[in-house]
Amino acid sequence: MKPLTVQDLLPADEYERRRNDFRRRIIELKENRRIAVGDLVTLVFENRDTILFQVQEMVRAEHIVAAERIREEVETYNEQIPGPGELSATLFIEITESRNVKQTLDRFQGIDQGLTVGLQLGNEKVYGVFEQGRAKEDKISAVHYVRFLVSDNEKKQLAKLTEPIEIFIHHSGYQAHVAVPDKMRMALLQDLD
Repeated sequence: MKPLTVQDLLPADEYERRRNDFRRRIIELKENRRIAVGDLVTLVFENRDTILFQVQEMVRAEHIVAAERIREEVETYNEQIPGPGELSATLFIEITESRNVKQTLDRFQGIDQGLTVGLQLGNEKVYGVFEQGRAKEDKISAVHYVRFLVSDNEKKQLAKLTEPIEIFIHHSGYQAHVAVPDKMRMALLQDLD
């Protein structure tokens, strides 16, 4: 996917006028890109449009007007756009009660290390590679960025709608898996084109 440029962003006043329509379109788009993996984790597979929306919202929320700061935001968020042969996802550890934040997050220590999150495509497993820097020895973030490098053969498996695929998490503190619906598969295949 083509990275974003500053020119891809709408000016603040125009974005404000078009924001409701933009948000509605992204919410619809994410319906086929968001999946719960068990009761505590959600993955959202990102593409250029979802990242553009995030940048627009960040610029809006932070009232960023300086061209250099906007460029920095674009460059930072471009890291989440999948490259050739990649899927990119944001992994959210869902915490519903504030009194359980530390206890819940502690369960996930080390999830960003090793072979913990992946796609099961027939007999093939594609493990996620986590962006580093979101965990320390004693602390972990509730948000992680994960890339899945998908080979041509694995892409063919993804395209076989008769072949079930799953997203799984195999971690000492959390075990879950979920079947990927066909509409999500089609969205992921578009990302790989």
